[in-house]
Amino acid sequence: MEKRLGTISIIVARQLAPVAAINELISQFGDDVIGRLGLPYPERGVNVITLITDTSVERLSALTGKLGKLPGVQVRSLMAKTPAQGAAHDDASQQ
Repeated sequence: MEKRLGTISIIVARQLAPVAAINELISQFGDDVIGRLGLPYPERGVNVITLITDTSVERLSALTGKLGKLPGVQVRSLMAKTPAQGAAHDDASQQ
């Protein structure tokens, strides 16, 4: 399975969303997550979570699909097709 770098943006309505379920899902996919940033935004009554991932399209879709089914949770993702690991280094050394 080809892995790609990606981001997942999650907006959590604090009054509606099951926060424990969100954290449990993210933990279940922990091997795919290379970074996480969470910020409260009390003026809007939401928390914003951004995940940086290195995973397959199928795994990213599984996580975002499960998160998106939770009440009070909005999810969007983006994946980039990047060179194979080490390819950028190899190109730089040939110049």
